[in-house]
Amino acid sequence: MTRAGIIQLLDGTHPRDGRGVALALNALILLSAIAIAVETMPDLPQPVTRLLGWFEIAVLVIFALEYVTRIICSPRPLRYVFSFWGLIDLLAILPLLAILQPQWTAVRILRLVRLIRLLKLFRTSRALDRMARAFHAVKGELTVFGVLAAMMLYVSAVGIYVFEHPAQPEAFTSIPMSLWWAVASLTTVGYGDLVPITLGGRLFTTLVLFIGLGIVAGPAAIITTALLEADKYEAGPSTSTETENTSNKETKE
Repeated sequence: MTRAGIIQLLDGTHPRDGRGVALALNALILLSAIAIAVETMPDLPQPVTRLLGWFEIAVLVIFALEYVTRIICSPRPLRYVFSFWGLIDLLAILPLLAILQPQWTAVRILRLVRLIRLLKLFRTSRALDRMARAFHAVKGELTVFGVLAAMMLYVSAVGIYVFEHPAQPEAFTSIPMSLWWAVASLTTVGYGDLVPITLGGRLFTTLVLFIGLGIVAGPAAIITTALLEADKYEAGPSTSTETENTSNKETKE
C-alpha cells in the first residue's frame, strides 16, 4: 500500500478498508473514555485497576504508532505536525510521559489531556467539514453577534449592580461579580445563586431574559441557514441543475 493509501486508511476515506479502520479507532476512543471514568470509582478490585492500566498503555501505544505513521507517510510532515489535527494527535499521546517518567504521574494535567483524544472522533466526520464551511461562511455575522453579546453582558452586569447592590451588598458585591449573574441570565440558565429582590432589579431581569433569548436564537438561525447552504454545496451543482431543469419544464408546460 502506498503512503497516500495509508493516510486514507487512517482518515477513514479509503474506498475498501477506510470505514472499518475509522470505526475501530472510534470504538477505541470511546472505550478509553469509559475506562477513564471507571478508574475513578472507589474500591475497585486490584485486577480491574491493573487491567485498566494496561488498557490505557495499549491505547497510548496505538495512538503513538498512528501519530508516527502519519508523520512518515505525510507528504509534508512538518505541515501535519503543526496542523490542528497534528497537535490533537500529539496531545492525545502526551500522557505517555507519565509512563516514561513515573515522577510525572502526579501531574494532573497529564490525566486531563487524555480527554483530548475524544476530539479524534471528529477526524473522519464529514459533518464537521460541513459545519466548518458553514461557520466560515457566516463568521462576519457571528462576530457581530459576539460583540453584541459581550456588550449586553457588560450592560446587564452594570444594570443589575445598580439595582441590587444597595439591597444585597453581600451578593452583588461588584460589577465583575455581577457578570456571573449576567451570563446565567442571558443564557437563560438561571442558577439561582444570585437573585434580584428589588422591583427594579426584577423588571430589569425580565428585559435581560427576553434579550438573551434573541441573542441565543439569532446565531442559531444564521448557523442553520449556513448549514443548509453547505449541504447544497456538498450535493454538487448537478442537484441544482436538475432542479432548474425541472422548474423550466414546469414553466413551459
